[in-house]
Amino acid sequence: MRGLLFAAGALSLALAVLGTVLPVLPTVPFLLLTTACWSRASPRWHRWLLARPRLGPAIKRWERERTIPRRAKFSAVVLIVLSMGTSIWLLREHAWLPWALAGVAAPVLVFILRLRETRDGA
Repeated sequence: MRGLLFAAGALSLALAVLGTVLPVLPTVPFLLLTTACWSRASPRWHRWLLARPRLGPAIKRWERERTIPRRAKFSAVVLIVLSMGTSIWLLREHAWLPWALAGVAAPVLVFILRLRETRDGA
């Protein structure tokens, strides 16, 4: 089971990294999945993830409080709406692709909007 959790965490991290450049893939849910998998499968890799200067503090806060900074939540929503809206507009000539993109964006937006937030960004 540990091997499967580790592999799922590694795949999830790869998808999160891709999500930083591809508007179709969400980054935050994949990072949270990586954290959940690696906290159970490999304490060493979980510590490695927490030691990343850009990711560690936010992941620690998530594990401790289950919150994200208001600024991060706002930025995520704006970027998703802009990137997916642009993608949908550019692909408007295709019969099903804009609907598929909207089908991906909607649950991601709902997930992000339902997250509790911190006001101070700390």
